Formats: sequence, structure tokens, C-alpha cells
Amino acid sequence: MVLTTASVPDQDKVAYWNDAVSRTLVPMEVAPRGDGPFDGRIATDRLGYLQVSTVEADAERVSRTPELIARSSEALVAVGVQVSGTATFVQDGRRAEVGAGDLVVYDTTRPYSFDYPRRFATHVFQLPRRALGVSDGDIRRVTGNAIGTGDGFGAMLLPFLATLASSPADGYPPAVADRLAGNVVELFATLIAERAHPGGAEAEAPSHLVLRVRDHINRNLGDPDLSPESIARAQRISVRYLHRLFEGEGTTVGQLVRQRRLEECGRELARRGRTAPTVSAVAQRWGFVSPAHFSRSFRAAYGVSPREWRALRTAREDLGGAPAPGADRLGAGLPPFGG
Repeated sequence: MVLTTASVPDQDKVAYWNDAVSRTLVPMEVAPRGDGPFDGRIATDRLGYLQVSTVEADAERVSRTPELIARSSEALVAVGVQVSGTATFVQDGRRAEVGAGDLVVYDTTRPYSFDYPRRFATHVFQLPRRALGVSDGDIRRVTGNAIGTGDGFGAMLLPFLATLASSPADGYPPAVADRLAGNVVELFATLIAERAHPGGAEAEAPSHLVLRVRDHINRNLGDPDLSPESIARAQRISVRYLHRLFEGEGTTVGQLVRQRRLEECGRELARRGRTAPTVSAVAQRWGFVSPAHFSRSFRAAYGVSPREWRALRTAREDLGGAPAPGADRLGAGLPPFGG
């Protein structure tokens, strides 16, 4: 979609541009800085849940006020790439001078402003706040700053974003577009983590970080939402880096979570007591949502069903401790950490 003031009467250009920007991006107030006829063009495309827009316009000031925020239904995070011209960007009490090639991150749920003293061009990447998977605190640490792209991660990210903004999204099949959008979001999350925690978690010794991840898994096994994404968020690292950490561990993060859950379920099912919990209750306590999935996973791991496991362990104790079939498999994977 392309909206332009080119064919709009001079007296209506500013009103038209205000409406075009507000409908395409988020509701904003746009005030031209010059006296002559205003010229602006905004081109927008979608890549899965990622919206990519390119704005070219004469000098202007753009403001996102509390009143306009109240009219917006969705929380969005945006990454702006300054293509030409300069801008003064203000959010969260910080002021940044933005030059060509610089990146800025901003949260549309809090007031901000851009002041462009002369004609400019910028790419704007907007995505749902919930898709980013980083904390509000980390986003606040990054907003109101200009991120240079002369070296480091920004130098790698800039040409990729420029190419993405200039490539028509309808050239990608839907499945490819969704996957590509996910990769872009992962890059943005990595950028925010890098800027919010310079020399932070990803600079930590990999062995220490692996131990931290294992400890986090053991403390959250009962959470059905425990996943590589939630683990990476908690450790303030990217999902890609999390998987890379476990390349030398002989297992994947998902396999480790499943193995530890099965180990705890096996131990609980083997305990004798007056009121033994049901198999489904044990499965739910350790993070398995589906009893059928739990039973299949348990049999695949230990060669017997959960009920057979419980009966065999009970019979073993009644017979004086003879090992139950499959007992050698319980705990044969990774040893438990954290108790």
C-alpha cells in the first residue's frame, strides 16, 4: 500500500498526511516545519505479523501523546532505521540525535516524538509487543537512544533490514514470510538484549550459563509453558544462542525438559503411600498437559506405561527389592540438578 500527497490539493496535504501516517503506523500528530506545500509518501507491506513501512517526507515534527495512545488497541514495538536526513528522538526522558544509518527502538504504549529538521527517509518495522519476548525493563533501557551501525551487531543488522524493506513481501509464500518475520523478531530481541545488558548473559562463560539454564529448568518443571522461548527470556539470551549452548551437551533444550519431567514423574509414581496420586495428577504436576502424551512419552523412555511402572515398583518392594523392568532407564539420561 502506498499513500502520497502528490495528487492532493495543497490546502489538504497536511490533513491527508496526518491521517495517512496515523492509519498506517499508529495515531500521531504531525506538524510540518516548513511554510510551503507539504510532500510526503508512505509505502507499507506486511511480512507475517511484521509490518514494514518506508516514510519519505518534508521536514516535520511527529508526536505520540497520551491521548493518542489511549485510542490504540494494540501494544507495538517499533524499530526505525534512518535512511537519510536526521532526527531528534525523545522517549522515556532521553533525547537522541539520529543520523543516517542509525537505529532507534521505541514503544508505542509510551509517549515519544521525532523532530526531522529537513527532508528525510526512514524505514519503520512494527511488531506486536507480545511477539518480542523481552521484558518491559529491557525495552525501557534501550528507548531514547540512537544505536549506531558502524560495527558490531548493528553493522550486520542494517543491510539485512534495508534489503527486507526494499523487497516486496508478496514475493514470499506465506509460510516463508512467517518464518522470516520470526527471524527478524529474534534479531530485534537480540539487539535489545545486547544494548540493555552490555557484556551481560551472552558474554558469560558458556559452562556457567548452561548450569543456570539447567537450574532454571529444574525449578520450573511444573510450568506447562516452560519452553526454549521462555527459558531464553528468563536468562536474557536469544533462543538461537540457547540452542547453540546445548550443541555440545548431547541433548536439546526440549529433550532435557521432557527427560527431567519424566524422571520426576517416575520417582513420584514409585513412592508408596496411603493415598497415591493418580497418573494424570502426577503428569499435570510436572508440566504435562495431555495425559495421553505423557503416557506415550513415558513408555517410549522406559519401556512400560506409567501404571505398569507404578505396579512393578510396588511389586518390587513387596518382593524385597528386586529391580523392576525399565528401572535401569530411569535416570539414565541427564542427572537431576537442584534436587
